[in-house]
Amino acid sequence: MSTTRAAWVGLGVALLLVALAFAVPPVLGWEVWPRAPRSTVSGEVPPLHGFWRPTWWGPGTLPAVLVAALGVRFGPGLARRLSWGRLLAASYAAGLAWLLSLALVDGGDGLGRAIGDRYEYLPAARAVTDVPGLLHGYVDRIPIDSPEAWPTQPAGHPPLALLFFVGLDRLGLGDPTVAGVVVTALAATAVVAVLVTLRALGAEEAARAAAPLLVLTPAAVFLAVSADAVFTAVGAWGLACLAIAATAASRRGATAWAALAGLLLGAAVMMSYGLPLLGVLALAVLLAARSWLPLPVAAATALAVVLGFAAAGFAWWEAIGVLHERYWDGIAADRPASYWLWGNLAALLVCAGPLLGAGLAQTAVARRPRAVALLVAAAALTVLLADASRMSKAEVERIWLPFVPWLTISVALLPERWRRWGLGLQVVWALAVQHLLYTSW
Repeated sequence: MSTTRAAWVGLGVALLLVALAFAVPPVLGWEVWPRAPRSTVSGEVPPLHGFWRPTWWGPGTLPAVLVAALGVRFGPGLARRLSWGRLLAASYAAGLAWLLSLALVDGGDGLGRAIGDRYEYLPAARAVTDVPGLLHGYVDRIPIDSPEAWPTQPAGHPPLALLFFVGLDRLGLGDPTVAGVVVTALAATAVVAVLVTLRALGAEEAARAAAPLLVLTPAAVFLAVSADAVFTAVGAWGLACLAIAATAASRRGATAWAALAGLLLGAAVMMSYGLPLLGVLALAVLLAARSWLPLPVAAATALAVVLGFAAAGFAWWEAIGVLHERYWDGIAADRPASYWLWGNLAALLVCAGPLLGAGLAQTAVARRPRAVALLVAAAALTVLLADASRMSKAEVERIWLPFVPWLTISVALLPERWRRWGLGLQVVWALAVQHLLYTSW
């Protein structure tokens, strides 16, 4: 199959999958429960965790349209011409503007509404007075029927996710909007980390081609208002450090960068139970660099982070079993796998944009440059493993955010004309999702 035909097929399959995921439940009367069963909220829109609520105009609409228009018009050219340092700075600034403007479409509380919700981390973080006691008693509070059961998000994640917000609160940054700004500022660094990774692996040309599409990603709709954006940034920088370690000129430099990579990847594991899957991407980074030298140091450092938490009172391997029971005692039992095993993939495409389908298909037939192909293949495998685990039925537009940038780099392999009009498609898609749907995040 020619690469152009593969791209068209991939785009068509992506759009068809999204259309089916939205249409099948109401047409066939399937009860798939993206939100709580027997929810009183009308207009639910599976496969997303949200509902239909058109917002034709908001404070962020004009800035979002302006950022989108400028990005489509000038982004590809600037990505080719700017020096590397300026490209990284411009990518961060434009990405942050895109994230903030989309969030503010919902008004002044657009950045803080989700983060301050009673099911999220921030309200629980304000109540923490004893961190050692929190770690020792964390697992006991995971079961939904425990006397002091954690809210949904702290219960569903290891304690470092909650401790991040405890830290913000102690620093006087515990207001939901302020915390939302911090989360968004961190989220915007993920693009920089991906670009750094690609350049370290000898794929600077691909990095420049992908940069505008990484910056103006539809995933910004979810990144700006979700703690998973922090997990995304931490994981991305862990992989970037690993790439630098694998290509370092000196053994001392390789060891230092590998230790930092392990620290960040270990931290990611202690933020989300699904992020040990980043190990697949880490192996892809080392394979692309043709160097296994950083592996022992990075693995040992990551393990030290996990064991350090165990010594402090929280054992990851004990918590995951307890969480599994809570998950299946709750809404997971009402979410049929017959829908969500493929509905999850549609939700991912809503989050990442339909051009991802074309990029993945192009990668499958082109397979060059090698570093990009390996990273995309590894990211696709992580998604398939996460989907098959059935531990993330629904809500994956948020849960799978750490994998989205690594899938998105597949668009770098598309022909330039595809990337130009595809960038326009992606920003229109993002604006439509933000303005037509209430996504709960």
